[in-house]
Amino acid sequence: MSQDLSHQATVASGVLPSAGPITAEATERVRASHLDGRAVLLLLLCCVLWGLNQVAIKAAMPEVPSLAQLSVRSIVAFLLVLAWMRMRGVGWSPRDGTLWPGLLCGLLFALEFGCVFVGLQFTTAARAVVFINTSPFIVAIVLAAMLPAERLRPLQIAGLVLAFASIALAFGDAGSGGSWLGDALILLGAVLWGLTTVVIRLSSLRSARSELTLAYQLGVAALLSPLAAMVAGHTDAFAQSGQWSLLAWGSLFYQAVIVTFASYLLWFWLLTRYAATKVQAFVFLSPVFGTLFAGGLLGEPVTAALLLGLGGVGVGLSLLNRRS
Repeated sequence: MSQDLSHQATVASGVLPSAGPITAEATERVRASHLDGRAVLLLLLCCVLWGLNQVAIKAAMPEVPSLAQLSVRSIVAFLLVLAWMRMRGVGWSPRDGTLWPGLLCGLLFALEFGCVFVGLQFTTAARAVVFINTSPFIVAIVLAAMLPAERLRPLQIAGLVLAFASIALAFGDAGSGGSWLGDALILLGAVLWGLTTVVIRLSSLRSARSELTLAYQLGVAALLSPLAAMVAGHTDAFAQSGQWSLLAWGSLFYQAVIVTFASYLLWFWLLTRYAATKVQAFVFLSPVFGTLFAGGLLGEPVTAALLLGLGGVGVGLSLLNRRS
């Protein structure tokens, strides 16, 4: 997502994992030079699913506290990924050199989603959609400071300035119903997401299978999120699980199975079959869908300042992805 400027994508829903780039084996495959109708429809589907994700989290909060949701989502998705890896014959060994960077990525990933889920208690889904999109800018700044080959060109610097100015505009918009605490937690989640990508970019995970990288992240989250939920007193909600509505159960199923498991695997499949730069161009639609869903389904205020912030972030991301 600009997370790795050549292979990864960014999603405003805050649900796309900082998955490693496509493996060397996959890179050698011949990718289609253009997107056919099937690819366009599948990419639009991914953007719609990611845009709706934060709305689903917010909708279930009256019945299922945020960290309880994160626990269910992480555990279920982790078990599904493990089953998928076993079915596909994807090995996972601590001796393959990915253990320590994998655990670090998992820790950053778990903290990131903890910030996002808790932050959504205090801010709107529409605002969260905008603020989570700062992640690729964090990646660009850190990599530019660490790797000479990643230094930013004037056009990319202009994209950074525009994006952060847009974020400042949205942050100061009191009319869209946010709070400084919730917004700050979402922004912190975006920073942690960006740092996760930097670790992947600079470690052995760069050439690892995407399923393995995802498994590390979900595995650590599946371990830590129930502990965090217990400390916060959110596990008490499980005693009333028999009284949860269909909306609450549907939200949990959607988050764990549809988004965190199925849509991520679909995304990786698309990256191995089509030109990465053309695939990534579609992710800018995700925050648009997210903002529309938040306004239409949750009735959240979508102000002019918020829309300008969203547009500025989108243009900034586009400039950041430009090649010389």
